[in-house]
Amino acid sequence: MSSRDIPGENPSGAKARHYFVEFMARLKSCPDTKQRPSAANQAVCIRGMTPSDIDRVMEIAESLKEAPSWPRAAFERALDPAAQPRRIALVAEAAGTVAGFAVASLLPPEAELETIAVASTAQRHGLARRLVAGLAAELGAAQITEVILEVRASNQPAQGLYRGLGFAETGRRARYYHDPVEDAVLMRLRLEGA
Repeated sequence: MSSRDIPGENPSGAKARHYFVEFMARLKSCPDTKQRPSAANQAVCIRGMTPSDIDRVMEIAESLKEAPSWPRAAFERALDPAAQPRRIALVAEAAGTVAGFAVASLLPPEAELETIAVASTAQRHGLARRLVAGLAAELGAAQITEVILEVRASNQPAQGLYRGLGFAETGRRARYYHDPVEDAVLMRLRLEGA
């Protein structure tokens, strides 16, 4: 089967991809760090992760049972431009505080969304969508045509987010996750213009 043949793709997939492309186009660059948004204007900035973000990123990951528990060295490696595979690591910053993050590894022409997490206090405000949109823009610039991921079978909110962005289920890995043992749902998204 070709990677273009995505089992389970439904007609709403094209609509979701169109929304995703429009969303990427609306993504704003980070404001000048000297000009913080007011409480009334909670601007969100998607930017590259820096070493100074790692403590906050780890704090977010440790506070969420769904997030993988990466050691500091894994995040440091994600920021190392010489590391293989190359990775793109982004954070979502709101009101001057890192509120979410995402890391994808590049395996041209594919990329794997390795982790994405949003602090519980910042969830349900579109930060995960903005992070994925920011990643997609970076991945497109890196000549990536498809994004793959795996997600816990029980993580219905994440699966809903991914489906809403145009990802389609492509299979399962039995007993892939531990603590607790659980299947992984495999998903794939073909990037627009690829």
